[in-house]
Amino acid sequence: MTEYTPKPIETASITLPKELEELTEKLAENAHDHWAAGRMKAGWSYGPTRDDGKKLHPDLVPYDELEESEKDYDRNSAVETLKAVLALGYEIVKKD
Repeated sequence: MTEYTPKPIETASITLPKELEELTEKLAENAHDHWAAGRMKAGWSYGPTRDDGKKLHPDLVPYDELEESEKDYDRNSAVETLKAVLALGYEIVKKD
């Protein structure tokens, strides 16, 4: 097995502009929907508690029904992705 040392893009100095907050939430919801679709395609369904053997998961609900802690997980992924895009020198501009 090869030794692995994660090397994420440095984003500590990046502050997201206020206008990207809406985009952050949309990306977080999209990430959840992609995760949920993948689980469902693999035979998983909603269950009040997670049961890997029965393929049940309590987070297989619409994004707006998730606990805030779960939304925060998806939001953090979205924020870090956007910050990485900016750190790499790209601009994010919404078309009119």
